[in-house]
Amino acid sequence: MLKEEQRLKLNYEKKEHWLKWGPYLSERQWGTVREDYSENGSAWDYFPHDHARSRTYRWGEDGIAGISDKYQQLCFAIALWNEKDPILKERLFGLTGPEGNHGEDVKELYYYLDSSPSHSYMKHLYKYPQTAFPYADLVNTNGARSKQELEYEILDTGIFDEGKYFDVYTEYAKAAEEDICIKITIANRAKDSAPIQLLPTLWFRNRWSFGLTENKPSISLAKGTKEYDLLNVSHERLGDYFFYVEKTDSLLFTENETNQERIFGLENEHPFVKDAFHRAVVEGDAEFLKDQKSGSKFAPLYKFEVAGESEISIHLRLSRKKHRGNPLKASFENTFKSRIQETDEFYQQFLPKNADADLANIQRQAFAGLMWTKQYYYIDIPQWLDGDPGQPSPPEKRKNGRNSNWRYLNNEDILSMPDKWEYPWYAAWDLAFHCVPIAMIDPDFAKDQLILIMREWYMAPNGQIPAYEWAFGDVNPPVQAWAALKIYKMEKERTGKGDIKFLKRVFQKLMLNFTWWVNRKDSEGNNVFEGGFLGLDNIGVFDRSNELPQGGHLEQADGTAWMATYSLNMMQIALEITQVDDSFEDVATKFFEHFVYIAEALNDFGPAHTGLWNEEEGFYYDLLHLPGDRYEKIRVRSLVGLSPLFATSVITKEEQEQAPDFMKRLRWFQHYNEENSTFCVSEENKRTEDILLAMVSRDRLLKLLEALFSKEEFLSDRGIRSISHYHKDHTYSLMIDGADHSITYTPAESDTHLFGGNSNWRGPIWFPMNYMLIESLRHFHRYFGDRLIIEFPVGSEDYKTLDQIADDISRRLISIFQKDQDGKRPVNALHDIYHSDPHFQELILFFEYFHGDNGRGVGASHQTGWTALVAELIDKSGWK
Repeated sequence: MLKEEQRLKLNYEKKEHWLKWGPYLSERQWGTVREDYSENGSAWDYFPHDHARSRTYRWGEDGIAGISDKYQQLCFAIALWNEKDPILKERLFGLTGPEGNHGEDVKELYYYLDSSPSHSYMKHLYKYPQTAFPYADLVNTNGARSKQELEYEILDTGIFDEGKYFDVYTEYAKAAEEDICIKITIANRAKDSAPIQLLPTLWFRNRWSFGLTENKPSISLAKGTKEYDLLNVSHERLGDYFFYVEKTDSLLFTENETNQERIFGLENEHPFVKDAFHRAVVEGDAEFLKDQKSGSKFAPLYKFEVAGESEISIHLRLSRKKHRGNPLKASFENTFKSRIQETDEFYQQFLPKNADADLANIQRQAFAGLMWTKQYYYIDIPQWLDGDPGQPSPPEKRKNGRNSNWRYLNNEDILSMPDKWEYPWYAAWDLAFHCVPIAMIDPDFAKDQLILIMREWYMAPNGQIPAYEWAFGDVNPPVQAWAALKIYKMEKERTGKGDIKFLKRVFQKLMLNFTWWVNRKDSEGNNVFEGGFLGLDNIGVFDRSNELPQGGHLEQADGTAWMATYSLNMMQIALEITQVDDSFEDVATKFFEHFVYIAEALNDFGPAHTGLWNEEEGFYYDLLHLPGDRYEKIRVRSLVGLSPLFATSVITKEEQEQAPDFMKRLRWFQHYNEENSTFCVSEENKRTEDILLAMVSRDRLLKLLEALFSKEEFLSDRGIRSISHYHKDHTYSLMIDGADHSITYTPAESDTHLFGGNSNWRGPIWFPMNYMLIESLRHFHRYFGDRLIIEFPVGSEDYKTLDQIADDISRRLISIFQKDQDGKRPVNALHDIYHSDPHFQELILFFEYFHGDNGRGVGASHQTGWTALVAELIDKSGWK
């Protein structure tokens, strides 16, 4: 067993605590819902970036390249000043939703380079310009641009030209569970020397100002040596630590408390407030701190003039142990050497044999992003609504505002985030996809995450799973059962043993959630589901979450398909559990029946039994049901109409033999179907005796695949588009009550204000849906094998099996991040610096989604979460 595997094993056996410390610090706490105490729910305005340096947070902390303990009691991050910026660089800057022409967006350059699953080794890169940071330029220029124009990015300002920036590397290596070596390296990429000031900052999250504790923790100066200074770190719950820092003339102490004078115009009790370091460093007024030898926030101040094209390093160490000798020398370097080697050995096993160095780099940085975007997340809704004992009561109107009907929700955990800046909160369906690549490297964490999101302090009593912080009551696709089954099979394939206990635990909670869907999202009781926006934001002609024209409602192809997929996943989980507990055969039968009824409804529903299937066009469309039993098909060719492909499963002969009672019922349904239904949901391979369950019959499958594999429609060189290219020249328009509801192919940034405009499903390539389609193709191949050969792409006269096509689509997705023959990556199409500057060439960002034609990155630049699925595709795509 590898060293990293040993650490994970000991951690999950609770014998050691390697995950007590990790990259759990958010990258943006300001502007979040949990820090919003406004009357009208305007989170971005209530706590803006300008307040963040001076104002204490209630529910968490943020910083650059930071770490914390798992309850975020003690935090560490870097702060910088280039002697030109108007403020100390303590946190990442970006635009709020109203400020950006395409919504909120981080305007910084930073990269997750490495992290083992236990966080025994981590590496982060922040690129800091040597000229004044262009805060106003970024706000003003983006504010002046329309939705039809590109975002104005930090690289567009020119401040990184001619190498006039610092590469700031922050590395962590654990000598033990609570003994963390910290190395900060600053490299000057310019030819000329340049000044920089570094403040590696250690601080406590403030609970005392809110009346939550009487004892204020402290960081105080102890006796050091000629080579290092020693700090005592004391907290009533966390215990005592020692912080070793390389010798410097300036040791700064203050309190992590709000500057009342700057924020509220009130008198401060003392000058030692949260932004004291800004005053001391940027304003040059450090005299008031000279006698401070303790506080709840501390930083040694290092001033450097870094020579051109050279670098300097600083060593620090946070340890439960008091070391003898100099803990920043020999043992320090040996720890880094060992942890880097062990991390390399661990990740080597996930690369296919034919993978080159570029593929290895892509996969490694995808894993690093997943690990770095773990975050401490804390919100107690009753206390958030009602207020704290140490603070004024929130406005009364809040008690009926955002998330007010989620009073049972109380979250305080380490969670996998979509992105710790733009989306620094969990999102239920994102999380399910995160768990797939996480399961490759840390299956226990992946399983724990799925269980956690359905625990009683998350899930509503009625069974609804909270969507995300902005609106816990929104409805996302129910992919948790799919993810649970997927990671169960991944672990079983890797270890030879499946975790049945895990399946049983999630199955119980998924039963509640499934019932909620049936009771709440099938308003007419016809097994055709509405769902709402279902995470696909602006894919429709109108906002599917709000009231529809004339008070109508949508019979949704995707909502119905997700529920059919959910039914099959639950059936498969029950059949897997049946191997050790045959009482689950009954419930497997129940979910098989659900699938049958939903599949039949989708294919034979509506006026005159027209269903959501359009035979002439070979596609599924949503149906708008208007008052007076009027119906209007929404004839948009999008992922909505392809989603029925997701609902497919193969029951092998071996699985049939393990569940005889289930098979009796299935045979009865097959016979009953033949006599009473116009649509058949199953067929049987006479040679293998495998049974295919599918929402899409073979003839309809072929028609959908024709659209899916056509370059004129969904297939691009970089994957599957979310809306057909057909709509580029064929805008779909629906007139209701004189209002035009239209949609066209929009391959990149959104040109609509629906859902803030920072997310677009009207043409771009999205990894989660591509991954689902790839999985479906493999399921169909498992049944049809070489009996089904398809022309791919359409018109090419090249025929392949569905498995070969799945490999091809996987490689198209992977190619988004690969260097082409000129050394350029499609993801970086807008900025040549990633090709021309050697210090950018190996850096990769995993965006939210990708241009439907050329694959460039769009949306949240650090949404490594579900885009990290690329790591699993590299492992499974049959790479050549």
